[in-house]
Amino acid sequence: MADALVPHAYLDALPKVDLHCHLLGTVRSATFAELARREGLELPAPAERVFADINSRPPDPDLYRNTRIPMPQGPSPDEPEVSYSLFQVSTWIRDVLRDADDLTRIVYEAFEDAHRRSNTRHLEFSFDMVPEQLVSLGYAGTVEAYAEGIRMAERDFGMTGRMLAAIDRSGTGEQALEWIRTVVASPHPYVAGIGLDNLETAGPPERFAEAYALAGQAGLKRTAHTSEHVPAARNAVTCLDVLGCDRLDHGYFVLEDDAVVARMRDEGIAFTVASTTSRRSWRPWRRASIRAMLDAGLNLVPASDDPGLFPTTLATEYRILADQVAVSSEKLTSMALAGVDACWLPADEKARLRTRFEAEIAELQH
Repeated sequence: MADALVPHAYLDALPKVDLHCHLLGTVRSATFAELARREGLELPAPAERVFADINSRPPDPDLYRNTRIPMPQGPSPDEPEVSYSLFQVSTWIRDVLRDADDLTRIVYEAFEDAHRRSNTRHLEFSFDMVPEQLVSLGYAGTVEAYAEGIRMAERDFGMTGRMLAAIDRSGTGEQALEWIRTVVASPHPYVAGIGLDNLETAGPPERFAEAYALAGQAGLKRTAHTSEHVPAARNAVTCLDVLGCDRLDHGYFVLEDDAVVARMRDEGIAFTVASTTSRRSWRPWRRASIRAMLDAGLNLVPASDDPGLFPTTLATEYRILADQVAVSSEKLTSMALAGVDACWLPADEKARLRTRFEAEIAELQH
C-alpha cells in the first residue's frame, strides 16, 4: 500500500517538469466562469461544480474483458450524480475565448498554477487548431499570443515552456496534414513538436503518417496518445515505427505484449503517465498499470494531463504515486530527472535545467 516514508513536503518541493498537459484542460474554473459570463454562455451549474463533476462514463466492457490488468466493469463509487463530459467542457472553454489577451491569460495562469502548486520548472502544453471565432488572429497570431504567456511566466517564475500542436485523431489524415502544413509554414521557437490527441478508438495512428513525416522533416519533435483506449500494444509500436515518435503519452496497454514491453525498456522510451483521468472508473486500473510498467523497468514521467478539469496537480500526481502506487522517493526523484531528459528544450537549455534539478535535489536530500 502506501510508502509512508515519502513525506509529502519532499514531493511538493521536488522540482518537476510536465510534458503532457492540454492547454484547455488547465483553465481555472474562476477564469472560465468569468469568460462564460462575458460571452453570455449559460452553464447548467456553477463553473466550479461543473469542473468538480467532470466524469466520462465507462466504455463498452466487452472490449476490456480480458486485459492483463483487470479493468473495472462498472461505475466507480465516487461518480457524481450529474456528470459532465470532458469534451463538452473543453468545447465550452474553447468557445468563450475571444481574443489574443484571453489566450495569453490562460497560458500565463497555467504556468502560474504549475509553479505555485507543484514547483514545476518546465511545462510543455498542447494546443488545438485555431477556433472559428479567432480566425482573424490566424495561426501565427494565435501562437504568438500563447508565446507571450510563456514569456511572462519565464520572467515572473523563472520557468521555461514549449508548445505542441495537437492533431485531433477524430479527423481525417488530410485534415491533419493540412494542419501540420500550417504549423511548419510559420515556425516559432516555442513550438517544439506535435501530438496526437482525442480518444484512441477514434483514429488509428497510421492514418496520420504523412502529417508526422512532414513534422519530422521540419525538425519538430513528435509524440502521440497511444495504447490508452485500445487494449493492445500495437498502436505504440506504430507510433514509434511509422510516426517516428520521440516519446509516447500514456501507453498502459503495452503491458498486453511482453515483447513490446521488452523493446520499450531496452530503448528507454519515455512514457508520460497520469494517475488521474476523467474516466473515474478507470483510475484504479491506471494506477495498477503504472505500477506494472515500473516493475517492468519502463521509463515513466508523471504528468498532469488536464489539471484544471480533473481536477489535479502535478504534485498531486506525485503524491498518488507515493501513497497509492507505492513508488519510493528515490524512484520518484529519478522520474523527475527523466522528465528533464525527455523534454523538448534545446540541448544547452536542457543541460542547464538538469544541472539546476540536480543541485536542488541534493539540497533537498541534505
